[in-house]
Amino acid sequence: MLSDADYSGNASGARRGKKRSSGDSPGDGQTLRSSGRQINVRVKRTNNPPPGQSKRKATDTEEEDDQSEKKYRKCEKAGCSATYPVCFASASDRCAKNGYTSRWYHLSCGEHFCNECFDHYYRSHKDGYEIFASWKKVWTSNGKSEPSLKAFMADQQLPFWVQCTKPDCRKWRQLTKEIQLTSPLAASYRCGMKFNNIKSEGLDHCSQPEDLRVAEVTESWWHSMLILPPLFKESPASPFLAAYYPDCVGMSPSGSPSNMSLSELRADQCRAVPPQIPGLCPYFQPFYQPNECGKALCVRPDMMELDELYEFPEFSRDPTMYLALRNLILASWHKNCKEVLTSQKCALHIIVRGLVRVRCVQEMDRVLHFMTRKGLINTGVLAVKKPLLPERHYTKNVIIIGAGASGLAAARQLQNFGTQVVVLEARERIGGRVWDDTSLGVTVGRGAQIVNGCVNNPIALMCEQMGIKMHKLEERCDLFQEGGLVTDQAIDKRMDFHFNAILDVVSEWRKDKSQNQDTPLREKIKEVKKNFLQESGIQFSELEEKVLQFHLSNLEFACGSTLDQVSARSWDHNEFFAQFSGDHTLLTKGYSALLHKLSEGLDIRTKCPVQAIEYSGDVVKVTSCNGSQWTAQKVLVTVPLTLLQKNMIQFNPPLPDRKLKAIHSLGAGIIEKIALQFPYRFWDNRIQGADYFGHIPPSPDKRGMFSVFYDMEPQGKQAVLMSVITGEAVAAVRDMEDKQVVDECMKVLRELFKEQEVPEPVHFFVTHWTKDMWSQMSYSFVKTGGSGEAYDILAEDVQGKVFFAGEATNRHFPQTVTGAYLSGVREASKMAAL
Repeated sequence: MLSDADYSGNASGARRGKKRSSGDSPGDGQTLRSSGRQINVRVKRTNNPPPGQSKRKATDTEEEDDQSEKKYRKCEKAGCSATYPVCFASASDRCAKNGYTSRWYHLSCGEHFCNECFDHYYRSHKDGYEIFASWKKVWTSNGKSEPSLKAFMADQQLPFWVQCTKPDCRKWRQLTKEIQLTSPLAASYRCGMKFNNIKSEGLDHCSQPEDLRVAEVTESWWHSMLILPPLFKESPASPFLAAYYPDCVGMSPSGSPSNMSLSELRADQCRAVPPQIPGLCPYFQPFYQPNECGKALCVRPDMMELDELYEFPEFSRDPTMYLALRNLILASWHKNCKEVLTSQKCALHIIVRGLVRVRCVQEMDRVLHFMTRKGLINTGVLAVKKPLLPERHYTKNVIIIGAGASGLAAARQLQNFGTQVVVLEARERIGGRVWDDTSLGVTVGRGAQIVNGCVNNPIALMCEQMGIKMHKLEERCDLFQEGGLVTDQAIDKRMDFHFNAILDVVSEWRKDKSQNQDTPLREKIKEVKKNFLQESGIQFSELEEKVLQFHLSNLEFACGSTLDQVSARSWDHNEFFAQFSGDHTLLTKGYSALLHKLSEGLDIRTKCPVQAIEYSGDVVKVTSCNGSQWTAQKVLVTVPLTLLQKNMIQFNPPLPDRKLKAIHSLGAGIIEKIALQFPYRFWDNRIQGADYFGHIPPSPDKRGMFSVFYDMEPQGKQAVLMSVITGEAVAAVRDMEDKQVVDECMKVLRELFKEQEVPEPVHFFVTHWTKDMWSQMSYSFVKTGGSGEAYDILAEDVQGKVFFAGEATNRHFPQTVTGAYLSGVREASKMAAL
């Protein structure tokens, strides 16, 4: 922003603070003000002549008028509308008030202070100098920007402005300079309100006209004439951002000091320890700490994101106002995510002096609606009573195909925005690949049940909203060999190191490789391992080879496929993006609890498989297998990747070749699960409270057959184990009867616990996702010759009418319920923006 000659701070260090009334009159400044606008009428000062002095002759009036004109000076700021400025400070006995001064100092159009008041604080022999010096000391020790006198005047001397809370008034009023604005005052203020037990008398104060300057503040050009950006005091974001210079994140350095010393906070900025805020869920870390990076769904509090710059280009030059508002909103939401956050609630916490508060409250609506549409706030399982977005964001109606995590997320978001939504689901149930079983006495997910990284994860948000506690999975995982021996931890760590070293070499190899130079991951791992053993002269023992096979089975679990199908170049493509950090947890109540809450109040038609989508006309026509038809402005397709690959939905016109190529460049991964309920917990003495234990395969051909066993209620009463079948083992059990699979699993358990009796299970289940007509898969992976870009192409809409969501459309977080949920939120945002 342009600045006057006395201000030498840069844009990011600029300040805006308090503003004061231009006169000495008491009250709340309700009278019509003309000091900030160019008007046609000016009140001249008149002085009664002293006794004995004759009145001036009428013939001298013209000469006096010319001289009086010289006693007024315009604001020299180019473009300022104030022809006859008024000093808001009234600090010096010689204050110019609304008269002549050698220089007017401009803070905004309508807010100026005179040279006499400047001197009052700036000159060391003046009475106000100590006040300025004390403020300057605090500002310098806490902040980063220049402690100029303009910054002082904005931060300490401008009057506060507050809006009448009566619904039929809502006029802005200027408080007198001795009144400090607080959130409770902003929440209760009424026109004419008096303070210090002074009774309010007279007519209806709301009938008094609003200050003319307020109308100017709402004009688009007003912001460009602002010398200093607003810096909030007592912002809800303060506890989150204690490690930052306040003025770099939209807060005043003169605000409430942190409990920690600045030396503690900033001497060691290399640390990335999130602040401990009482009552806040530890998984809520919406802001990066200084020098921290690589954390999903986290924002830099001192910098605008690209999508924010696109939406709010007017803040690109000086983002301080936007950052102050956005940080306040994010902090407020994470402090209370169980209620809808409104601009009215947020406005109460905008504590800043001057007319700029009026502008901040005005901008709050836009920023809050943007963040709501993007799913940053007012999201999850939140129930709303009225639409969250203005009517211009409504789509008349939307059809969503599939009631899995992505479809339900999009439906919930769109309905909360104000859109009419119908969800068509082929199955008799909702959830898709989320399907929880409670027949064994505890909840066991036939599909997903683990949350990988809880910090900022929307699953953790929904659990907080519902009061659901997750079980933290500890890292300990003893590796049992068939025969009952527990593998030495030193061997486990050594082979884990070698395994990761092999993958590191693969990562180096792929750096200069194109898609047509890709190779299967299995072949690349074999090659790297062979070269390593030849060059190092190391020979793995038989047990070490088996432990390596265990780690490879975990890799196949992660990919959902045998490694001969997986791209060596792009198998972990999402790791190039920030991932969710923190605890890995087990959803003991299952994902279904969240999805059923998401589905409340939605129009969901089950047993309604879709066979055709016609989008050549003005509206989209959807036809189900039984011939029923629906029309909508937009359609969101959330079916699993396999169904798209097998053309189970006919698109007319056909999907673009680019999208079809992407669909077939991804693989449909598959894993199966088995769960066993026993009469008692026979494993307790060996496992000692661990959440899971590993099974070392006796040979490579047994790899993936029950490689990990999860205790579904550790330290509890129920005796339930769940295991996974991955890689080539999936094909081995595909045509087995459930009892045969159980018998194979029991053989393994009896080998692992050979020295004790292992009872027969009393109940069990085995999954068959490969045979599930409406899934036929578990989660996606990148096939050899493909790339992560395919996920982005799958996510592209077609003609602004047909949209796509699901884990296979989320390049950053594929293969997870979190990724599916976020893809639904993403598409809802896109549809609301168009």
